[in-house]
Amino acid sequence: MRDVTRKMVTDVAVFALSQVAFFYAVKYVMSSLDPNRQKRQDAKKISDSKLGKLGAKGVQLNEYEDQIATELILAEDIPVTFESIGGLDSIIASLQESVIAPLCVPQLFSSASGLLGAPKGVLLYGPPGTGKTMLAKALAKESGATFINMHVSTLTNKWFGESNKLVAALFSLARKLQPSIIFIDEIDSFLRERASGDHEVTAMMKAEFMTLWDGLTSSADRILVLGATNRPADIDAAILRRMPKRYAVRLPDASQRSKILSIMLADVPRHPSFDLAALVRQTEGYSGSDLRELCRAAAMVPVREVLRSKGGRESVERARRGSQETLSASFSDGVSLAVRPLRNSDFFVNDSALPLHADLPADSELD
Repeated sequence: MRDVTRKMVTDVAVFALSQVAFFYAVKYVMSSLDPNRQKRQDAKKISDSKLGKLGAKGVQLNEYEDQIATELILAEDIPVTFESIGGLDSIIASLQESVIAPLCVPQLFSSASGLLGAPKGVLLYGPPGTGKTMLAKALAKESGATFINMHVSTLTNKWFGESNKLVAALFSLARKLQPSIIFIDEIDSFLRERASGDHEVTAMMKAEFMTLWDGLTSSADRILVLGATNRPADIDAAILRRMPKRYAVRLPDASQRSKILSIMLADVPRHPSFDLAALVRQTEGYSGSDLRELCRAAAMVPVREVLRSKGGRESVERARRGSQETLSASFSDGVSLAVRPLRNSDFFVNDSALPLHADLPADSELD
């Protein structure tokens, strides 16, 4: 009888172990066949690296939060500060007082029966190229808050319900790493006016986002949603209600253009006859982005003159045939390759293979 009992116990143990082994074997095979396995592993590595640089290596994240953590932007990787933005002093001052201070010094805003504190949302709107994204970058740099540069593509998933989990992970990650700023560029493309024809998944994502956003009512939560758009009329009214701070970033006026151009041309050698005031008058209606491209094109004119000269062509040819050391030597072997200072005439130059007054060849000549 004892031998029979021992045999039964042995058989049960073997069966149990075989089932456990079978379970882990199936689990291993399924995980190996998972098409998103490598993506999750890469996200884990990136999130661990960024958390380590933020000094939050001990924070435990789930797989959805790991995916969101790949969108973290480190302050050390942002080259933009408020000082490098010209012409938006009033908006910068307001952002420093109403956003940065409440996020970073919450004890200063703990009185007044809850009337003080950082807003739940801030909207930057205005024409394209006026500096909205630059303001967001500078805000991330200057505030010291965790900055999540949220792309809508990160929140979308082909599996039903996964997008909602990613939205929930966005806010849970922001809460773990607060003070936090969630930045959504072109926010109108994601949180546009709701309609009956919206796809079910999109409608659920918006509802989840707004529900979790409304949940940021605790005074302990220091989380801000920052949006930028050039189409504020397309944003849902419920979203605008959650963004009480709205800043119109308009086209720069003459004094603002003067400051922007001064910043952009600060390190560029200029001819003694260079007239900044004349350039400011010529750029009426230009955005900050337009001014930057104008300065880039103008700075290229003296370089182009060198490259098209005989000495420049010969140096480029020698560098093309030689090594990188030859390239450095080629461009330092004579005064003929020196780039002249910038002049007013370098601006608004049409860079074309043919001069503007030249006649284009006939179609037959092009064939």
